[in-house]
Amino acid sequence: MKLKFVSVSVITLFLLTTLTAQGFAKEEEKSDPRLENPYVLMELFGASYNMIKSDYVEETTDKKLIEDAINGMLTALDPHSGFMDQKSFEEMEDETKGEFGGLGLEVTMDNGLVRVVAPIDDTPAYKAGIQMGDYITHIDGTAVMGMTLSDAVKKMRGKPGTEVILMISRKDKEPFELEIERAIIKVKPVKYEAKKDIGYIRITTFSEKTTQMAKEAIQKLTKEIGQDKILGFVIDLRNNPGGLLDQAVGVSDLFLAQGEIVSTRSRKPEDTLRFSATDPDMTNGLPLVVLINEGSASASEIVAGALQDHKRAVIVGLKSFGKGSVQTIKAIPGFGGIRMTTARYYTPSGHSIQAKGIEPDIIIPRAKLEELPEIKGFNEGNLPGAISAEVGKKAVDSQKDGKNKDKGKSPQTEKDSEEKEADYQLDRALDILRGIALYREKE
Repeated sequence: MKLKFVSVSVITLFLLTTLTAQGFAKEEEKSDPRLENPYVLMELFGASYNMIKSDYVEETTDKKLIEDAINGMLTALDPHSGFMDQKSFEEMEDETKGEFGGLGLEVTMDNGLVRVVAPIDDTPAYKAGIQMGDYITHIDGTAVMGMTLSDAVKKMRGKPGTEVILMISRKDKEPFELEIERAIIKVKPVKYEAKKDIGYIRITTFSEKTTQMAKEAIQKLTKEIGQDKILGFVIDLRNNPGGLLDQAVGVSDLFLAQGEIVSTRSRKPEDTLRFSATDPDMTNGLPLVVLINEGSASASEIVAGALQDHKRAVIVGLKSFGKGSVQTIKAIPGFGGIRMTTARYYTPSGHSIQAKGIEPDIIIPRAKLEELPEIKGFNEGNLPGAISAEVGKKAVDSQKDGKNKDKGKSPQTEKDSEEKEADYQLDRALDILRGIALYREKE
């Protein structure tokens, strides 16, 4: 998502309280005109505030009450809105720069529990085996139920080198604990590798440097494989939780020469924003395959949706997460900031990503490929009386040839077999791209 930092006065805090209370009143007391008046509703807020201050079982600070009230309003609207105190706000800014402390998880709230959208590659959470879709029920023995998302994230963060114990609930498995050591998370948003004649680019997150690093990856892979030899690119967006909107637009633009990439539509039609591609396509139209799964969210879905709608890439894997809303971050100097949903994303064809996700063109499940033993000596040349390939040659020569062909190792090397076993989806994506390249060559 694109971060927008705007100065907001402290008065905004009270206006937000008023406006949300007014919206609640419209639902509950439409018949009472008094409850349409924001000044009257402020009396409701004030009365509740005074009652808590005087009668609540424990003494509570003014700061906590106001911050929790604002956070309650925002989190009640949707899972991605919320209030950040000064410390949380500063940590959020660090995250967008690609370096922060913690476990390396992208999380959201779901039915009162913390749900893992995706673990970030090569982080403590990733190495500990946390998977997308896992629910975190307890943090250091404290139940998550009743916490805000901000509170849960704060509890998981801490001094690098210290440990945190998470209770994990996973489908079809008994709840279990994981002890994970916190670390400074240095996110490398782009990794790349030549897969023989195909350029493989793994994008783990959309932070400030993602577009530039993806551009460099295309250039280096093209040079390494060879301009005349490279068949195309596989772009791996699996478990990529998203990030900055401008980086999603930038990455999409690397592979598109023209056309709309994404639009954002808010409550007011005049605030609609459209982002378009600029010439040239850095890959000169080479075939593209984009890998997605349930952990691909937000900015990842923008890229996949744009390339799919323009028929620029074949999208493979599993249906994406479906996070198609835009959050705007507004600073409140001296207090922190608010994160508020202000718009929805739409693909070039006008489809909303929100709660729907991107459907792959070809579904590739997570699976393991088992290599079966070769059946020795079973071919035409071993059949009794089989004729030879050429006139004048004896069948026995053909049989010998067949036997000789059976000897030695399968063309499938042991290393390739291990790669397939480790990443079935990627292997299928590479096969699909080679098929597209072959078809184009024949055309």
